[in-house]
Amino acid sequence: MDKIKDRTAGGSAIGQKAAQVIKALLCAYIVTGIFLLILTLLLYKLGLSEENVNAGITLTYVISTFSGGFVMGKLCGSRKFLWGLLMGVLYFALLFLISLGIYHSVQGELTGLLTTFLLCAGGGMLGGMMA
Repeated sequence: MDKIKDRTAGGSAIGQKAAQVIKALLCAYIVTGIFLLILTLLLYKLGLSEENVNAGITLTYVISTFSGGFVMGKLCGSRKFLWGLLMGVLYFALLFLISLGIYHSVQGELTGLLTTFLLCAGGGMLGGMMA
């Protein structure tokens, strides 16, 4: 009977961690939406160049994953940098899958994808460490 209770408690812990990851990802994507809205308004009002827009998108990735990693670190309490790193990797994976679903192909060069992955992972890890 004790083994059944142990399995149930373990399943609950996994469900709790999954809920924490979803909360952190949701936070990161809300921040993404806010920053992209601001960037859109700046593009409309100021006529930003393509370089400025690309820099804004990169900054959005880093700030979003930082905030998601920070939330993840606060929710988990231990091994914060690993949880933040996981959040950054999952953010990139979801972003990549959405892009793949929309365009039905990989957009951009491999170096650009790798750079984006490293920025997302690093932003999430840094956010987790700062939590």
